[in-house]
Amino acid sequence: MGVAIRTAGEDDRDLVVRLLDEAFQDDPVSGWVFPGAEYRHATHHRLMAAFTDATLADGRVDLVEDGSACALWLSVPAEDPGHGGAAEGEDEFAELRRAVDADNERVELIGRLTAGIHPQSRAHEYLWMIGVAPGRQGEGLGTALIGSALDRCDREGRAAYLEASSERSAVLYRRLGFEHLGEPLRLPDGPLMYPMWREPRTGNSPS
Repeated sequence: MGVAIRTAGEDDRDLVVRLLDEAFQDDPVSGWVFPGAEYRHATHHRLMAAFTDATLADGRVDLVEDGSACALWLSVPAEDPGHGGAAEGEDEFAELRRAVDADNERVELIGRLTAGIHPQSRAHEYLWMIGVAPGRQGEGLGTALIGSALDRCDREGRAAYLEASSERSAVLYRRLGFEHLGEPLRLPDGPLMYPMWREPRTGNSPS
């Protein structure tokens, strides 16, 4: 499937935020952070905006040319406190909560919990989020987006990491070479998240 992919810039910011907001409305983790459809529709976009801004500043957003799907990637160096590890005297998780939804402790908690399981021993590419427009899901756009980035990982000999937000998505990532990394993370009174790791493939590895 030929899918045109480019790197998003600041001019694409609103498009990416809207795309992620729509794509994750029915996601189990988003539903846990923002319980209730009305509340989620009113508030969820603020968290997607925070994630988008952080990635545009420090990472890379891959965007399907027609705006139907996007992926947020961060390059994480070895021994980085990473995934939001704050410097001494700072607390970016609390700051995120204040910026997104000050009364919702789960906005802060999801960052702390996922940071706590994020591997630190090796440099890697971190797939923070990938979203496909609801009307375009099932067309292979997500696979094409991830595959393009994983090809770069393979060429550069870099590992990749993600947290799958459902068993269904974990199955897809396994097909792309990711393996489960330790036990799933159970959110308090909520769904499981599945940390997954992918070693770079050599030229002799199966595709």
